[in-house]
Amino acid sequence: MLFEGLELVSALATLAACLVSVTLLLAVSQQLWQLRWAATRDKSCKLPIPKGSMGFPLIGETGHWLLQGSGFQSSRREKYGNVFKTHLLGRPLIRVTGAENVRKILMGEHHLVSTEWPRSTRMLLGPNTVANSIGDIHRNKRKIFSKIFSHEALESYLPKIQLVIQDTLREAQKLTFRMEDLGHLFEVYQQFVENVFSCPPELRWKSDCSISSQGIQARQILQKGLEKAIREKLQCTQGKDYSDALDILIESSKEHGKEMTMQELKDGTLELIFAAYATTASASTSLIMQLLKHPAVLEKLREELRAQGILHSGGCPCEGSLRLDTLSGLRYLDCVIKEVMRLFTPISGGYRTVLQTFELDVRLGPVGLGLRGAGCCLRFKLPCRKDPPPRDPGQARSEDKDGRFHYLPFGGGVRTCLGKHLAKLFLKVLAVELASTSRFELATRTFPRITLVPVLHPVDGLSVKFFGLDSNQNKILPETEAMLSATV
Repeated sequence: MLFEGLELVSALATLAACLVSVTLLLAVSQQLWQLRWAATRDKSCKLPIPKGSMGFPLIGETGHWLLQGSGFQSSRREKYGNVFKTHLLGRPLIRVTGAENVRKILMGEHHLVSTEWPRSTRMLLGPNTVANSIGDIHRNKRKIFSKIFSHEALESYLPKIQLVIQDTLREAQKLTFRMEDLGHLFEVYQQFVENVFSCPPELRWKSDCSISSQGIQARQILQKGLEKAIREKLQCTQGKDYSDALDILIESSKEHGKEMTMQELKDGTLELIFAAYATTASASTSLIMQLLKHPAVLEKLREELRAQGILHSGGCPCEGSLRLDTLSGLRYLDCVIKEVMRLFTPISGGYRTVLQTFELDVRLGPVGLGLRGAGCCLRFKLPCRKDPPPRDPGQARSEDKDGRFHYLPFGGGVRTCLGKHLAKLFLKVLAVELASTSRFELATRTFPRITLVPVLHPVDGLSVKFFGLDSNQNKILPETEAMLSATV
């Protein structure tokens, strides 16, 4: 018994010594990790680098980020302020919020900072895209693509947008309709989207967080289909449809003196599809969700449509009944869209690489971005410490009233979203059609949980019951109950 007791004591002592050694080793390694990044700061800058933590060796604060999700940003901002340092996905980051801070970074593109998306984004979207280009190449590409979103182009898109929305709502009022029913091509596209913002090689231990072969295969399938469509466009010399964005893109590249290659057209078109679909689907889902939560807003919207003679019966609205000037005159509708975009910006931030040390003004005074090669993660939110509360859309301010960098649903600076007017047009038409032809309600007991990656969207989709309206407007047809599962 005595020997057994001594053996137990010895084992416990050994275990305790191991635990102490491991604890000391972790403490020392973490201190060395902190010193490693402190040593890389710009020695010519006397200002302190931002507050924050670089986390544990190699992995940084990636574990906290994966577990906390959107709460990671808010918790660190509450603790450290609008500018703080961290280490995520294998590299140092400076996270930045606040209108003046974001303004300086966005206006410093090409000389203070340079855009840099995750490796998966660069690989799957391709090198010939607006998002992945810099300098003169970026400026030239924006000129070519800007014609797709001109006033004349939007006017030509409008009837098609309205018709597609009308057809979708009619189907939703007749039968169970799910986005997944669009078939194999939709599944391929979903696979592509899910990998566009996947994690870099540092996190390949997480099976669903690497650039998978499925993502690359999805890109190849989509580009093969795009090449076929582009070749048909190039061979067609008569009957070109200039309400078609691809036709406009091809002609615009010729007008700017350099016809785009097949690969440039494929990459550019795939970028347009991704940017237009993913972000607009996100914003559309947020719009429907907010109208469900605030029925009084929907009724005010209907009142405005009645006053303008737009609210039509639940029959078959005529294609082209809306015009751009009609939509621009709907002030309350404009405020509703702005409020939805204020609260639920589809893409909540962007990434930049720091090219040189510069200062940012925060509440505690000037702070230097002194980590050489560090990345900037911008948050396009209002400059407050907590998420802004909802308000009546009638109280929504204009984009420029308090400075354009207080309201950035479409980014800012030289990388402002090219398709912002098309996105707002789609949302306005959707709101008009929803108010005019349908009554709808949530099909689940509670609203779904929201995630931010790759764009803001409900985790398991938004399930909604749609009811058709009869010719007297606002009278429900009981036999037309259906389910729409909007999965972004």
